[in-house]
Amino acid sequence: MPAVTVENPLTLPRVAASADAVARPVLAVTTAPSGFEGEGFPVRRAFAGINYRHLDPFIMMDQMGEVDYAPGEPKGTPWHPHRGFETVTYIIDGIFDHQDSNGGGGTITNGDTQWMTAGGGILHIEAPPEHLVMSGGLFHGLQLWVNLPAKDKMMAPRYQDIRGGNVQLLTSPDGGALLRVIAGELDGHQGPGITHTPITMLHATLAPGAEITLPWREDFNALAYVLAGRGSVGTEHRPVHLGQTAVFGAGSSLTLRADEKQDAHAPDLEVVLLGGRPIREPMAHYGPFVMNTREELQLAFEDFQKGRLGTIPAVHGMSEGGM
Repeated sequence: MPAVTVENPLTLPRVAASADAVARPVLAVTTAPSGFEGEGFPVRRAFAGINYRHLDPFIMMDQMGEVDYAPGEPKGTPWHPHRGFETVTYIIDGIFDHQDSNGGGGTITNGDTQWMTAGGGILHIEAPPEHLVMSGGLFHGLQLWVNLPAKDKMMAPRYQDIRGGNVQLLTSPDGGALLRVIAGELDGHQGPGITHTPITMLHATLAPGAEITLPWREDFNALAYVLAGRGSVGTEHRPVHLGQTAVFGAGSSLTLRADEKQDAHAPDLEVVLLGGRPIREPMAHYGPFVMNTREELQLAFEDFQKGRLGTIPAVHGMSEGGM
């Protein structure tokens, strides 16, 4: 799991919660069911079974892979529309190409993130490059959906290309954890991702036996999803492992700990931490659209059918007739 790493974490800024911080309790630990997305790549539905009041402003998150494809096996998604939210695709291992009807796009690989604000409407496609399809190889990543408030749902689309080398790298006081801040801020350290809805997104790697207690904004919710390894969450040391999400309650700090012994294929505890300020608006979600009312959903489908969400560019043989 390469993502972005450093040889000596102790060269990085160190973060820790203050002694008077209020520990967030663990409200629940859920296990993600497995499924398939797009043209057939395997995913774990990280937020399945979690009440939306604990997720807001996050809508859904899929762990894509980890899968080692044979030649000819890598798959992506066909062209599809979105409206009313932002998609965040974080690639840990492998390569993915993105293209959208607003002119955004590019190739992302180990530790890179693409941040697409669908706003009022966009079409996009995500797929492995042709050389990866031919050769096969390891693929592992995340896709997160972040809601937009009603005032921003119809804004102009936007694309951000966040290279792994630009994330904010931090560590714990003893150097036992590497923290990659992708968006938002942690203890005053700002990540490169620009968000409309205030959030924090980071990828933490904890060495066996390492423990971290991080400051966390009290007006944000807090979620921890385990990408790999085994450990515990909260001061109550609730056990967690690959494919599980911990939901934290109110407070100003959260605690993670990696087990002393890890599985051979996952030497460290790998966790994505998410926090955001709840929007607290009605949400109507169906398929690729996230709006506030059923009427707005219906309008989104009508606009898509009438071609108002964009036109598929005729590039590399891809055209609107190919849908």
